[in-house]
Amino acid sequence: MASTSSSNTSSNSSSNDKKKRWFPLESNPTLMNNYISKLGFDTSFYQFVDVFSTDDWALDMIPQPCMAVIMLYPITKVQEDWRREEQEQLLLLEKEREENACKERGGSTSSEGNDTHVKKDELQEIWYIKQRIGNACGTIGILHALANIPNALKSAAITPQSWLSTFFDTCPAALPPITKAEILESNNQIESMHDEATSDTNNQTSRGNIEDKVETHFVSIVNINGTLVELDGRKDGPIPHGPTTEMSLLKDACQKVVKKFMERDPNEVRFTILALAPSQSA
Repeated sequence: MASTSSSNTSSNSSSNDKKKRWFPLESNPTLMNNYISKLGFDTSFYQFVDVFSTDDWALDMIPQPCMAVIMLYPITKVQEDWRREEQEQLLLLEKEREENACKERGGSTSSEGNDTHVKKDELQEIWYIKQRIGNACGTIGILHALANIPNALKSAAITPQSWLSTFFDTCPAALPPITKAEILESNNQIESMHDEATSDTNNQTSRGNIEDKVETHFVSIVNINGTLVELDGRKDGPIPHGPTTEMSLLKDACQKVVKKFMERDPNEVRFTILALAPSQSA
């Protein structure tokens, strides 16, 4: 069962020697909705809400259709071991796909490959950014969620000339993830707004010292053209988890991604789930 506590985010595990560090963001829907409003997202359309459990009774409480799920999970040895194993599996799948493509070009027959693997040409449609700033995964998770909503909702909910609008215009999906990260890292406005969010009066915990070790991390789960995709700035790219639909995104995210994280750490309680769901007043 997911914890309802408001935990903090993790620092980036990259090896940058002089990387920036921000204060961590709480997993707190009131705080996050205030934050995305200031970034330029109209929460009268959609807003973040708590998901109290992966069980059906809790999922049935959430207005539909959800456009994204954000999970906070503890960074433990078992999760880090899985992250490395997962990356090795994806590299093998990519190698197999490329070998099959070479055979096809040569006229040989080949298998269709793994249906859950994201092909290179499909990556152009996924907005993905690497995390280079320590403790920035709350903001990274929000950007992954909002950047991958349907275009019609983007047009309606993102205010023209706002920070979000300008940033997404500057950083289209096709721009390399590292380039997006470098642009974010040099943006003083988002650094200031993130800092303001971490000192919001809606925070339920102290933001502590900026050098404090933080052992939890945010990831986003979205629907990209019928594929359930996990977006984590600490990983090498988007992680596919099979088919989904607009109406089943929340359930699929919880069943195919969140529960697997929980099952790897059955004694851990530092999990929270947020859904980007239709506003009750919409």
